Formats: sequence, C-alpha cells, structure tokens
Amino acid sequence: MAISLSRWPWFRRWFGSRSERAAERFLKRLGYRILFRNYSCPGGELDLVALHGREVVFVEVRSTAGADAERPTLSIDQQKQRKICTAAKHFVHRHRLRDVVCRFDIVISCWPADQKEPRITHFPNAFEATGQW
Repeated sequence: MAISLSRWPWFRRWFGSRSERAAERFLKRLGYRILFRNYSCPGGELDLVALHGREVVFVEVRSTAGADAERPTLSIDQQKQRKICTAAKHFVHRHRLRDVVCRFDIVISCWPADQKEPRITHFPNAFEATGQW
C-alpha cells in the first residue's frame, strides 16, 4: 500500500530531506563540492548549490517512493524552471559572482519499497536558464 504524501506533511518533509541527503552523497562521489543546501531567497529555493570543476551547479532534487524516475522529472515544468532560475540569479548576484559558468541539474531519488538506498538518476545540464542574466 502506497502512502499518500499529501495526507502526511511531516513524512513529505522527512522524505524530501532524506532524498536531498542521498543526492548530495551521490554528487560528492562524482566530485561535486556542495556549497549550500536549501538556499532560500525571496524568489524561491535551491535544493543544492554545488561546484563541479569551474561550474556553479544548481541542483533540483525530486523523489519518488516507486521506481519510476520519469514522473518526478515531469513535475519540473517551465514555471518551476523559472523559479529555480530566479533563485539562481539571486544567488549569483548575492555572492557577486562575475563571469561564472552556471548550469542546472536534476537529480531523481527513486526509493523502491524493497530497498534501503535509493536508485539515483542524474540529469546534468537538464535545462537552460530562462529570463535575463
């Protein structure tokens, strides 16, 4: 029986936090350096901000209790991408980063019921920045 995440807001927060930690461990193993977790600003929030080589990477983490990685990816529509870009612009300006190369990644954490660790799917450079930079 699947748990309805909308009826259990505490579980949803816990599950999301657990998925972000799993994504962070995954990215660290790939050589990413995590700079910020849950960076908040008036325009939105960034799940993870990382450095990979000379690129600043803004990472959106999605999670699912099943094995389907496609459905959570579809939830990052144009409106969500604009919010992520707005928060990323705020981050770049707030930290006075000039001539920095940025990209937007998506990490999906799939938690099948019979496993203790998630199956991670990483989409580097998942979408282009929207709006004026």
